[in-house]
This record gives sequence, structure tokens and C-alpha cells, in this order.
Amino acid sequence: MQDVLSNISGIVWGPVLLILLVGTGIYLTLRLGFLQFSALPYALKLAFSPGKQDKNSKGDISHYQALTTAMAATIGTGNIAGVATAVVLGGPGAVFWMWITAIFGMATKYAEAVLAVKYRTTDKYGNMSGGPMYYLDRGLKMKGLGKTLGILFAIFGAIAAFGIGNMVQSNSVSDALQSTFSVPTWITGLILTILAALVLLGGIKSIGKVTAFFVPIMAIFYVIGALIIIITNFQLVPAAFGTIFNDAFTGSAVGGGLLGTAIRFGVARGVFSNEAGLGSAPIAAAAAKTDYPGRQALVSMTQVLIDTIIVCTMTGLTIVMAGQYGNGDLDGADLTTASFSIFLGDFGGYIVSLGLVFFAFSTIVGWSYYGEKCFGFLTKDRALPLYKIAFVLFVFVGAVQELGIVWTFADIMNGLMAFPNLIGLLLLSGVVAAETKRFMKVAKEEKRQEKQSSYS
Repeated sequence: MQDVLSNISGIVWGPVLLILLVGTGIYLTLRLGFLQFSALPYALKLAFSPGKQDKNSKGDISHYQALTTAMAATIGTGNIAGVATAVVLGGPGAVFWMWITAIFGMATKYAEAVLAVKYRTTDKYGNMSGGPMYYLDRGLKMKGLGKTLGILFAIFGAIAAFGIGNMVQSNSVSDALQSTFSVPTWITGLILTILAALVLLGGIKSIGKVTAFFVPIMAIFYVIGALIIIITNFQLVPAAFGTIFNDAFTGSAVGGGLLGTAIRFGVARGVFSNEAGLGSAPIAAAAAKTDYPGRQALVSMTQVLIDTIIVCTMTGLTIVMAGQYGNGDLDGADLTTASFSIFLGDFGGYIVSLGLVFFAFSTIVGWSYYGEKCFGFLTKDRALPLYKIAFVLFVFVGAVQELGIVWTFADIMNGLMAFPNLIGLLLLSGVVAAETKRFMKVAKEEKRQEKQSSYS
């Protein structure tokens, strides 16, 4: 069964999906006029200095809380283990292709959020519901195509949440605590289950409050550890960048198979990390208090910058500087741990282990909401409490069981989510462009009024 699922996963995450993911990002970048560059300063301002629109607009959580909820789900094992795997399988050049994926992925993430807010609706509990299943269903009017694609996305998302967003994460936490601090897996599982229940059963407002506090602390903690290594060993940084750039364009990097190994694994792990194009993050964006789809979309866009350009780069640089990726004995989180330990000793290992714990738990929190909304779409919001209870219980199952088959099956579901979502993004790109044009006029007028009031 493991071999069969591995083969299926290889097909799902093969060249077709990777080309479609990057190609969609390139197309949207061109259609939106390189918005991820021109509007980035304004996007960062919106993300970290919430204004009056948060209070006066429809929605459940603030711009910032929507951003941190999405980041909670994406800043996870991909930033620690995923980067290491990309470097081992694709060489240091894979880091460069992660950057390329992120640059174009920012446009994809923007488009997803625009559509999520524009086509969101209110569920029977009075909460906002949105995401690919809704903008596919409500936005595409092509003889039932939108409804079918929306149902497929929701099925894949509801299943993937239990794997990639739940059991795989709790398993990573229990393994890390057992190997580093000798904590029995059942104790870790019990604690995680209790903590998850306290957060998840409170709904999106509870999740938003927790992630708004939790995500910045965990990301800063990990990034500071990596920065200490980079700054104190600055003489190694130019050579590390040189290795990354050189390897990105030589040998198997561009010539191995239909896609070169560095390109293939860099793109795959980049997408695995920031989830641009998979359709998960717009589910959180749809809950934001915002007056225009474009405003929240700019905030959502910054998630890719933080996740891949900043956090993944810190991991990648440290791994390349340590030079342990080519010995064949280390991979995933073990490689990242060994790389940090070379520069910081046991303290470096603690940084990675604790980072993995916090990142993985935050992913559980974020994905619980995604799975709940997918399930709600399929059942018209019936039996949602049962879904939440089952999700919480599976946190414990994941912590105490071996999950090889679960990981692979969840990986397949995660990849399958992308296909209906990307089709929707391409077919609805005209709507995204129109909404962007409308909001940019508003933003320009707001800037003019700000400047005028500052003079007076």
C-alpha cells in the first residue's frame, strides 16, 4: 500500500502540477502588473498596522488575525524539514527555486484572497464562510463545472486536514520531544489534545486570538536563532549564496528529467511551505473584517514573503553553511538540527526541536479551521461539532502512531486540492483584475487624503 500511494503521490506532485502552479503565478503576475512588487510596502503597512476598516467592516477577525491564522497553518514542518529535504534531493540550488516559487506565489495568494472575500457567505451560525469551494461554486457558472470543482476541493481539503494538518503534525511534535527531551509520546499526545481542544472548540475568533499572539513569537524565536548563526559566521554567507546560485543553473539542477532536480524539489517544497495555489489560506482570508477584497488580499500576499523568503531562507542558508547535506546520512528535521548544532551546539538542537513543536502545533490550529469549512460546505454546516471533536481526538492518534501511509495519503489529498483551485483562479482571473483595479483607485484616493490631512 505504501508503494502504491508513493507512486500516486509522485504522479500528483509531478511536473504537470508544478508547471501549473508556477505558470498560474506567472500569468497572474503579468495580468496584475507585478502587483507583488509595486504594492508590497502598502501591503506590509496593512498587515501590521490595522486601521479603522477592521472595526467597521463585515467579518469575524481582523486583517492581522486572518494573516496569522493562515501563517499558523503554513509556517510548520515545511520550513524546517521541507527545506532540508529539498536541499538533500535537489541540491542547494533548490533554495533558489523556492524563492522563484514564492515571488510568483505572492500573486497567486493575492488572487485567492480576492476571490475568497468577494464570494464569501455567512453560515447558519453567523460566521463568514469562504475559500475555493465557494468561489468555484458561486463564481463559475459553466454548466455545473463550478459546483463540481467546489465539491472536489472540499472533499480533498476535509480529508487532508486530518493528515497533513493534524496527525502528521502531532507525530512530528511527539518525535521531537521524545528524541530531544525523552518525553513519552502518549504524554505529548495528551497535552496536545487538551491544548487543541481549548483552542479549536472556541471557533475562528478563538483561533484568531491565539494565532495573533502565538505566531509572531514562534517565528521570531526561530528566525533569531538562525540570524545568530548567520551574523556570527558572516564570512560563510557569501560562499553559501554563491553555492545556491551556482547550483541552481548547473548539472542536474536544470537537466534531470522533464524538470531538473533542483527546480522540481525547490518548487515542490516551496509550495508545500507557503501553500500558494493549494487553496487553503483563502479560507482564513474569507473570515477577515475588510471593506474591499483587494485590501485583505494584499495582507494575505505578505504571508508568502514571511514564510518562504524569510523563514525558509534562514533554514536554507544555515544548512548550506553547515555543509552536512551531502553525506547521505541526514535528511529532514534531523539535517536542520545537525546544521544548527554545528554552530550553536546543543542549544541549536533545542531551537530546532522547540521550533518544530510550536510550528507543528500552530499548523494543527490553522488546518482545523480549513477542514471545518470544507466539511461545512459539503454538509451545509450540519454535524460541525462532531467534526471538531473527531479532529481533536485524531491529534492524540497521530502523536502515538507510525504514520508513513497517512503522510503519503495526506500528501496526495493536499496536491489534489490544487487542481480545482488553479482552474478556478485562471477562469476567474478577470474578476481578480477588475477587483484590483477598483480597490487601487480607492487606495490611491485614501493616500491622497492622508497626505492632504498631514499638510493641514
